Amino acid sequence: MPKGYWVSSYRTISDPQKLAAYNELARPAVQAFGGRTLIRGGRVVAHDAGIAERTVLVEFDNFEQAVAAHESAAYQEALVALADGVERDFRIVEGID
Repeated sequence: MPKGYWVSSYRTISDPQKLAAYNELARPAVQAFGGRTLIRGGRVVAHDAGIAERTVLVEFDNFEQAVAAHESAAYQEALVALADGVERDFRIVEGID
């Protein structure tokens, strides 16, 4: 069964305190569904229309877990804390076997 991934590219971070509050709430919400953070920040070399900003990659055992984690009440609470503190491109994608 293919793994599921959350891929986030932060275009701007306008409120680092909101991002910190989000991170505190999101971490246990993600872990409850077996999510493992593979990339959080670090060096970026952007090409084409890419943004050389914060990038986060979270791996789940399967796509369904990745979707369920996003839809969970705990993660939705984290999104409320984040509110308008960032502008990001967030997607859930299915890996290949």
